[in-house]
Amino acid sequence: MTLHYHTFDLRLKHTFTIAHDSRDVQPTLIVELREGTLCGYGEATSNKYYGISIEGMKAALENVRKLVEGAEWGTPEVLWEMTHPFLKENPFAQCALDEAAHDLFAKRQGKKLYEVWGLSVGNNPITDYTIGIAPVEKMVEKMREFPWPLYKIKLGTADDLAIVRKLRQHTEAPFRVDANCAWTTEQTIAYAPELKALGVEFIEQPLPAHDKTGMERVFAESALPVIADESCIIESDVDACAGLFHGINIKLTKCGGLTPARRMVARARKLGLKTMVGCMNESSVGISAIAQLLPLLDYVDMDGTLLIANDPAAGVTFDYGKIIYAAENGTGAQLKQ
Repeated sequence: MTLHYHTFDLRLKHTFTIAHDSRDVQPTLIVELREGTLCGYGEATSNKYYGISIEGMKAALENVRKLVEGAEWGTPEVLWEMTHPFLKENPFAQCALDEAAHDLFAKRQGKKLYEVWGLSVGNNPITDYTIGIAPVEKMVEKMREFPWPLYKIKLGTADDLAIVRKLRQHTEAPFRVDANCAWTTEQTIAYAPELKALGVEFIEQPLPAHDKTGMERVFAESALPVIADESCIIESDVDACAGLFHGINIKLTKCGGLTPARRMVARARKLGLKTMVGCMNESSVGISAIAQLLPLLDYVDMDGTLLIANDPAAGVTFDYGKIIYAAENGTGAQLKQ
């Protein structure tokens, strides 16, 4: 087995702005594990907010190259445990390697990954489509350009309620709103009743992740459910979200891949929390990995490939929110070149 890297600059169709970041290009790293005629692919994007660079991920993976290429690891979970002591400071690199291992593992068996896990995909949730922060006329234009049955609206401005009111004039589709830690306790509680009346399903991460006292009030008083994102990064965060949030949004890159994500979903279920998986602005490699988890989820935000103009890979596709799996085994991801 050999370990290989591919780097790409993903060009976004529109400037993507959230409460703490704005970008036009998203660098990404695709990891490839080759074994005979089989190739497994995984992905992680760079992320300034979390201090993750492409070079940093490569350096982290070089530290485990001999382990990956020389050890008999059998299952992706075994490889994850073997490499985690060396990659725990760079979960994005761990994610890319773990996705590639899962892809290869399923291809070895001639099956799709969700089939290896014994899952049925008949009742999968649909994905939302994200409208990033922009002048409200531009946000309306984005929505008109991309008719969709479910939208995620990025908020965190001085005019958040006015934005949602304006967008509601142009579609009957349900909304989800994501403040990316930009609101206060009082704002969240005050906004929630009108947002609910405007057809919003839930609020994602309204407060900074450290504000436990504020979230206790929001959880008790909000007219809408609240979903953790920045407050739920790794496995140990799941228990801490119980009693503060109604559900969790898992990011594969942040938690370290499919292996811990599945454990996080199982733990959340036991705690009575709703489960969601979100994405970065990533290619079809990362999005196709997320798709394998769909039968386990209540919600999903996996529109990353819909937001980029130069996807270097192929994999799952979309039909008005519904996810269509690729014909290939594993996660279904393939590099176009």
